[in-house]
Amino acid sequence: MSLPNDTTLADLRQRFPRAGELRWIGVRPARGQVMIEAPSAQVRTGQGIVGDRYGGGPNGKRQISLIQWEHLSVIAELTGRPVPPALVRRNLAVSGINLQALNGLRFRVGEVLLEGTGPCHPCSRMEQALGTGGYNAMRGHGGLVARVIEGGILHIGDPVVPS
Repeated sequence: MSLPNDTTLADLRQRFPRAGELRWIGVRPARGQVMIEAPSAQVRTGQGIVGDRYGGGPNGKRQISLIQWEHLSVIAELTGRPVPPALVRRNLAVSGINLQALNGLRFRVGEVLLEGTGPCHPCSRMEQALGTGGYNAMRGHGGLVARVIEGGILHIGDPVVPS
């Protein structure tokens, strides 16, 4: 398929080969606690996931964190150990859509409308969670942070689509 000559980079940024899928939901109720896996979660506009300690406030850019499901296997390969989603401390793991391509865009996860606000860089705790070199294993694979534009209920299996 050829594109018209007037196709812009902005046009290309709006095209995705398919919808993604929400594969995992995690909530961390307090600092230092492990992530709790959930089949669904309530999300509040301007706040984040109900019960998660890291809502980021009403003007926060980090109300929800997401990781690319496919990157978990890359991180596992680099660290030499299995990497379940809870270990990397992100709220949502999604597959089938490039999260970095959603940075700066609005997108839906089921009925929830999010706006990608920047990369979710690994923190120093990844060294403890993943072992020596864990921080570097996650660099470039940390995911995306987002703000909540419209709240709702998330469910495992929800589609992830640009808005």
